[in-house]
Amino acid sequence: QVHLVESGGGLVQAGGSLKLSCAASESIFTFDTMAWYRQAPEKQRELVAGISRGGSTNYVDSVKGRFTIARDNAKNTVYLQMNSLKPEDAAVYYCKATRGVLPAYWGRGTQVTVSS
Repeated sequence: QVHLVESGGGLVQAGGSLKLSCAASESIFTFDTMAWYRQAPEKQRELVAGISRGGSTNYVDSVKGRFTIARDNAKNTVYLQMNSLKPEDAAVYYCKATRGVLPAYWGRGTQVTVSS
């Protein structure tokens, strides 16, 4: 059973920064893709950023230029650096790992609150 544990969330003022971490219980190199999703109250969960095993990245348009996803295979950890945070970035952020056609693995999430 793979476990993903997110950390780094918290309360920050608009314009501030946070760095989220997703620690995996096994080598992240075995996953095809690692990604961050977020879900705000009464909204659908959306993809924020993803990174492939080879290091290719993708971002939702609303965070391009502000968020950066990175992976550290040695530490089995994926990061999401979030800069210039806006109130609309407030949500629970989840880490997701996918491996072939197997069901995806999800963490329990970390809360990000942005005050205006």
